[in-house]
Amino acid sequence: MFSHVFIGINDFDKALPFYTALMAELGNSLRFCDRARPWAGWQSHPGPRPLFLIGTPYDRNPHVAGNGQMVAFMASNRAIVHHAYRVALEHGGTSEGAPGLRPEYHEHYYAAYFKDPEGNKLCVVCHDPVSTH
Repeated sequence: MFSHVFIGINDFDKALPFYTALMAELGNSLRFCDRARPWAGWQSHPGPRPLFLIGTPYDRNPHVAGNGQMVAFMASNRAIVHHAYRVALEHGGTSEGAPGLRPEYHEHYYAAYFKDPEGNKLCVVCHDPVSTH
């Protein structure tokens, strides 16, 4: 469905470690990083798309986080939701909702919500029931 998702940032040096740690936790590898522009992109697996990108807005105007906008990353299990949430908070993120079930969405919706250091709202979610294996 998606080619790529781009998140605007103002402080690349602060955002890069946050997203590098989060993407590593989610199993996405860095595809490129250009500090001169600045922007960076991670590739999903098996790839090559979609890409997740961060960078200074193309028009070079300051980025402003939007209310009601959110990017949700898929996790293959609930443990990854917990780990990603912890990594996000350890790298300058702020909590918007600890890991847990959100039955108002569906029976197995297990997610954590947080904002990156720029105020962009993110989610890590697992849609699968707890494994019985």
